[in-house]
Amino acid sequence: MPPPGYFPSNVLMNIKGYESIDTVMERGTQALRPEAFEAAANETDALILDARHEQAFAKGFIPNAINIGIDGNFAPWAGTLIPDVQQKILVVAEENRIEEVITRLARVGYDHAIGYLKGGFEAWKKSGKEFDTIESITPLELHSRLQQNPELNILDVRKKSEYDSEHIVEVENIPLDYINQNMAQVDKNKTYYVHCAGGYRSMTFVSILRARGYTNLIDVQDGFKAIKETDKFNITDYVCPTTLL
Repeated sequence: MPPPGYFPSNVLMNIKGYESIDTVMERGTQALRPEAFEAAANETDALILDARHEQAFAKGFIPNAINIGIDGNFAPWAGTLIPDVQQKILVVAEENRIEEVITRLARVGYDHAIGYLKGGFEAWKKSGKEFDTIESITPLELHSRLQQNPELNILDVRKKSEYDSEHIVEVENIPLDYINQNMAQVDKNKTYYVHCAGGYRSMTFVSILRARGYTNLIDVQDGFKAIKETDKFNITDYVCPTTLL
């Protein structure tokens, strides 16, 4: 990918050539009421990308939407997790963040957003349309459940280097980075408790699998940092990441 600033400021590059940023923004910022948004989702192969905070997403979201929060490493994760830059995208976000979402997507090559949900998720909910939720629990609740059932399946979705540095003893590592390649490692018939470092990546991981029919995944809020701070889990000895290179 060319360095930032390589192309003129009024164009973006995709596989077909150049397209005006004005064209990209006009297309992506089309305000769609719930009925039109639902029709667009049903009639195209568009990905529903929900850019709200992970805990807002957990409380209610459009079925099959995936969560990549705008306030985290949004563009890099979009680039990692959405394989096709030509993918049509429908956006769910706070009204005042829509242009930011479309712009940040376009900067990494995703310039085929085709509209956003006018009024956000609340408009969808008020319209009476179907929505889904994800169970999200605190580390203390995870510990309580672990006390009742020591055989709970816990997934650490941090990068391998983070996991190797320090992790809950005997917990499996399936990094979010490679979810598309390693999804088969997750058993649809088992319940998993999913954590990352701070809560951002775990919700993304759970949302992607939920969209593909995995209904038994539970998010752990605030991630490994909060898990460790409880001082209630068996954690491996810390290894400085620089020694893992």
